Amino acid sequence: MEPLKKMPYVTLVQLSDSHLFADEAGRLLGMDTDDSLQQVISGVLAEQSNIDLLLCTGDISQDGSIASYQRFSEMVNAFNAPKRWFAGNHDERLALQQICADTDWLEPVYDIGAWRIVLLDSSVAKKVHGELAKDQLALLERALVDAGDRHVLIGLHHHPVPINSRWMDKIGLHNAADMLSIISRYDNVKAVIWGHVHQEVDQQFDGIRWLAAPSTCVQFTPHSEDFAVDDKAPGYRWLRLYDDGQLQTAVSRVEDIDFEIDYSIKGY
Repeated sequence: MEPLKKMPYVTLVQLSDSHLFADEAGRLLGMDTDDSLQQVISGVLAEQSNIDLLLCTGDISQDGSIASYQRFSEMVNAFNAPKRWFAGNHDERLALQQICADTDWLEPVYDIGAWRIVLLDSSVAKKVHGELAKDQLALLERALVDAGDRHVLIGLHHHPVPINSRWMDKIGLHNAADMLSIISRYDNVKAVIWGHVHQEVDQQFDGIRWLAAPSTCVQFTPHSEDFAVDDKAPGYRWLRLYDDGQLQTAVSRVEDIDFEIDYSIKGY
């Protein structure tokens, strides 16, 4: 483990649920996902002067194609910052691994400043819901045990706590109790972040901040009983992680741009 380096805070940027296609003109629910991602990236570059880690929390691709991952890689190379990715339910692990083969982008533990970032793969092949396999739960426990004096932020694709949206809560992390049981045994976990839900979530309980980011493309309506598309713009989440374990975070969305959405589609 690297020694702690004194830094007032570190800055993370979370991009999530880009849903790119092999075809650059691919659309999700009517929205051009390449264009919306590029607009979000432009916003990040304008708003964040220094990024210590770019975190991409799953569903990078809609069709799991090599071409979509290659294009995503090229687009996020606009950031001169370390990067970490992991799979969502729409991603194809083998294709993702192929693109990341000569990089450290899939490494699950990243120490920076006074913090340890632990990234878990909650994807289940050919399923929409999430589950943490035994090796992922073991990885989490080891990372918490070995964190030393570092504060911990955990990232995964599927939501481990309810978000009060009936249809989405059915396809969250199915064995969340196993993850929460591990976390409850340690006092160093300060935040858990995820994607999947295509909406902003910010809750605090049990001394932990529970956070979700909007999608870089289509948004889902909060607190909805059934599948529903929101009219909010694409966006991202930024986080400042301070040496004392405190954090500051907010969501920023693209402004003054019209996005085409097909509200008649009832699934994705």
